[in-house]
Amino acid sequence: MIRLPRNRWGRILAGPFFVFSVLMVMKMILAGVVVFEDHDFWLTLATGIPSVWVFFCLIELLVARRRLAAYLIVNLLLTGVLFAVIMYYKYFGIIVTYHAAQQINQLTEVKSSVWSLLHVQFLLVFVDIAVFLLGLLVSRRFRAWARKWAEAPQFARVSRRKLAAAGLAVSVLWCVAVSWPHKDSINEIKKAQGMGILNYEAYAAFADLLEEEFDPALVTREAIDELKGIRPVTNPEGWGLAKGKNLIVIQLEAFQNFLIGLHLDGREVTPAMNRLAREEWYFPRFFQQVGQGNTSDAEFVVNTSLHIPRVGAASVVYGHKELPGLPRLLKAYGYDTMTFHTNDVVFWNRKELYPALGFDRYYDREFFGDEDEVMFGASDEVLYRKTADVLEQAAASGRPFYAMVVSMSAHHPFNLPERKYRMELPGRYEGTLVGDYIRAQNYADEALGQFVERLKQSGLWDTSVVVIYGDHVGIPKYSLTNYEKKLLQDDIFGREYDVQDMLNVPLIIHVPGELPTVFGGVGGQTDVLPTVANLLGIPLDGRIYFGQDLLNHPVNLLPERYYLPSGSLITMYGVFVPGREYEDGQSYPFDGVKIDRPVATKDQFERALHLLAMSDSYTRSLPERGK
Repeated sequence: MIRLPRNRWGRILAGPFFVFSVLMVMKMILAGVVVFEDHDFWLTLATGIPSVWVFFCLIELLVARRRLAAYLIVNLLLTGVLFAVIMYYKYFGIIVTYHAAQQINQLTEVKSSVWSLLHVQFLLVFVDIAVFLLGLLVSRRFRAWARKWAEAPQFARVSRRKLAAAGLAVSVLWCVAVSWPHKDSINEIKKAQGMGILNYEAYAAFADLLEEEFDPALVTREAIDELKGIRPVTNPEGWGLAKGKNLIVIQLEAFQNFLIGLHLDGREVTPAMNRLAREEWYFPRFFQQVGQGNTSDAEFVVNTSLHIPRVGAASVVYGHKELPGLPRLLKAYGYDTMTFHTNDVVFWNRKELYPALGFDRYYDREFFGDEDEVMFGASDEVLYRKTADVLEQAAASGRPFYAMVVSMSAHHPFNLPERKYRMELPGRYEGTLVGDYIRAQNYADEALGQFVERLKQSGLWDTSVVVIYGDHVGIPKYSLTNYEKKLLQDDIFGREYDVQDMLNVPLIIHVPGELPTVFGGVGGQTDVLPTVANLLGIPLDGRIYFGQDLLNHPVNLLPERYYLPSGSLITMYGVFVPGREYEDGQSYPFDGVKIDRPVATKDQFERALHLLAMSDSYTRSLPERGK
């Protein structure tokens, strides 16, 4: 065993306080390299050391015996936070906070996605803990040495406590000093970099207590229209084109817009969606507006035209509310409302979300069973086949219906069973996330095509408005390898794959009897409700919603909340991501076109933030179900 130093300064520098401090700083450096594009070593030291010393000074102050156990426990907890930050960033591109603990019960369902994001080097943060625990478990001599090492007196008892108290005070003041200048930064990643990751985590918890409330009485249709730059239209185009028709909304799992029209070595990837884009109404500049709840958030946004909450999945945060939206709106006009999803309804709290939205009934795993299972439930083929059976029965009643169909087979990490392979990938795509994604979407597209044919054969295609859109990103730019980035650049985009491509999902609307049209305006998932209501001839007078009818209002302002830092927004020209403030923000123009000015003005930036605050306030003010 290593001998303990005899002199005082040797004991101090070799003691647990400084050893564990060095280990934690090394871990913060690793996390910073992964998360921050322009990682600053000295900034990490300046912000990381005091945040760690707060905890270690508390140990020296309060723990008289078994200090090694205390150091290991704190080390493990702080390491867990850093590891969660790394893993969350690799998918969502944001800094995770304690709010994500609400979704810890979902990990068993998405464990394959979690494992796919894990790189061996990320596990380095746990090496020291593993070494200590292994030594303590298997070696009596190591246990004796460790106990002696941790309990060895570095100062007299009174001196140690006084120094720990002074160190705690200095460390707390130091943390405040390095964090305070960044408290007003809009961009969480810039804020976390400036404050330090651990300081930011503490600040995030404290900031929730100080969040300013927006008066819900000020949330009016006129105020929203003014912020979005919308002027009411007297005779809206498309009004009542599909009055009395059924409504079928198909939400495609992780389907991004670049797939439409894509060929690999001459092979068409999504022939069914390509055909629909040619023959129906196609909105190529349509964007996701989801958050922590991903698929369930898309269901919430599309059905309510409200924005996702600042933190947490909408199904969890608002599941106890009575949410206004398409199901309740259409029920008032005699529609039967239902939703279909092959996973268990408790996943992402849908058991509360669906009643909150007002659906008459839902069909989940209990209905679809485990037949032909892919990912978390029955395959898309089973989903569409059994859904078609129900819809044909519903149509026979003579009552119009609204059906939402949520696909799932093409779910991250896109590990499709070989029995579902429908296309042979070029060799350069094998074993990559991009290749797995394309193959999974090729299968999902085939299943969708079968459903569309079934609707046509049954006559439902001619009596229904059918809305098809992608729910969220399939290929997060943050988790791509350099090789995968090169594949996307060389084979698909002809330029760097970036956020304007990542958030872009397709929207296709089938209206019986209407000619094919490509709409060039920008839209988002909040726009589905007002667009559909216009087509069905259902007025929205007096209702609060944050989207707009895409047939009559092509100019848009879309606030984004996840996968990008707060304050990000989409305009007619591209995606804008703020820095600490608007002025140091970054623009991502559509199609990679070079521009000489930001894609969003400061006024648009401020209006987008205002819209989010209004949506939060309004949704929080909604009544709870059953009250």
